[in-house]
Amino acid sequence: MALAKTRSVALVGVDGFMVDVEAAITSGVPGLHLVGLPDAALSEARDRVRAAIFNSGEDWPNRHVTVSLFPASLPKRGSIFDVSIAIALLAAAEAIPPKTCAGLVMIGELGLDGRIRAIPGVLPAVVAAANAGYTCVVVPQANAAEAELVPDLKVIAASSLRGLLCHLRDEPPPVEEEDDAPPLRPTTDVIDRRSGLDLSDVRGQAEARRALEISAAGGHHLFFSGPPGCGKTMLAERLPTLLPPLEPDAALEVTAIHSVAGTLPPGQPLITQSPFCAPHHTATRAAMVGGGAGRVIHPGAASLAHRGILFLDEAPEYMGGVLDALRQPLEEGEVRIARSEGTACFPARFTLVLAANPCPCAAAKEVDCSCAPAIRRKYLARISGPLLDRIDLKMELHPATRAELRYDLEFAESSSVVAERVLIARDRTAKRLADTPWRSNADIPGPELRRRFTPPPEAMRTADDALMRGTLSARGLDRILRVAWTIADLAGRDQPSEDDVGGALALWTGRRP
Repeated sequence: MALAKTRSVALVGVDGFMVDVEAAITSGVPGLHLVGLPDAALSEARDRVRAAIFNSGEDWPNRHVTVSLFPASLPKRGSIFDVSIAIALLAAAEAIPPKTCAGLVMIGELGLDGRIRAIPGVLPAVVAAANAGYTCVVVPQANAAEAELVPDLKVIAASSLRGLLCHLRDEPPPVEEEDDAPPLRPTTDVIDRRSGLDLSDVRGQAEARRALEISAAGGHHLFFSGPPGCGKTMLAERLPTLLPPLEPDAALEVTAIHSVAGTLPPGQPLITQSPFCAPHHTATRAAMVGGGAGRVIHPGAASLAHRGILFLDEAPEYMGGVLDALRQPLEEGEVRIARSEGTACFPARFTLVLAANPCPCAAAKEVDCSCAPAIRRKYLARISGPLLDRIDLKMELHPATRAELRYDLEFAESSSVVAERVLIARDRTAKRLADTPWRSNADIPGPELRRRFTPPPEAMRTADDALMRGTLSARGLDRILRVAWTIADLAGRDQPSEDDVGGALALWTGRRP
């Protein structure tokens, strides 16, 4: 019996698990048999591997071949195992020395002509291999830049099975035709919102621009309501222009999620700017928080917006249950999707921005609205109270006046000016939280916030009065304290003042101070 082994990676969510790929050639009925809990796409690998081996000029062993994927209890999905199966099989057939592939981790899908195609999820797979102690991985040529983001790891970029075999045999590489297959393209509502957008484009709405600044500085969730044309969407789209670049660890996290989803921008292996995700109001619950049919679990908009902005325009128009599905990610910073085969976890620590018209008719002027008060209340009630309770900043916008439209150009601050203040405030926050696992005011848990970061008693008078009247909940108090600290950081103060707490309370209730 001839036996050979190599390794690959199984992805569950954005977590990678090492898989031993063993091939044994024995006596019996000729054929290739896969064992180890493969799904339908992986079961089809036998046909892809057979055609790729033939078209690479190699002989197919006319014997009984068993390929085992260990551990057998771990679900295996997709075509990521194609290359490892082909190499293990050829090593078992002694087409290459088995020791040349024993220490390698191989990732990639095979085309029928022997080309090694790009696949989603290369970055988290390579990170898993590095964390498991492996030092060399084989990836498709198109994914090489993504794999090379992982330090201290040798990456072998292969464009074809034939070229990989030449490398393993220490032979000169073959002359290969250019692969004209189109690269993977983004297929979601993740958009680059920085190019050509600036906060100075917004006329008027000084208080709303201030709310954007506070949101950017502290990572606070935001809700704009108001008639069409008052600037809700325009303001939300400019929030990413106020955010600093992602830190290296956060950039790798974000890139791993988009790698699994297959939405990495072409020619950009590392995402360094905070993502902006704006799903349409027809999005389903699975599209919002993740899921999919059968064993395939994809990240949703909440995870694609990780470390960035999730913007839900026309929020009351979303289908029932979709908005409330965000309550758990807003609290815990991750999405857990349970299936019978296991549970997948996706990071989902984002800033939520909601925008809504005051009524279903969406009249530009209040005098033109034909909706009864009960209809208006019912429409806005589609955004549930528990969800609104998790929003730090609420603001009702009104159309800009004629004077603001004419003369605001002279006084409106640009995104770069506001972003500089945001960066300074974030640095103050980071220094205060240096000995903690949190990096923004919005991340601080309620118990720690009340225990270690409570403002002086004289600054809490306004909030205490609201608690006594019953207009402020315990969760609302935590939200107010976080925003008060952000306002103090923007002002360069070491402690929130009474005005800071009062301003945070006004923003949380949606009433003007």
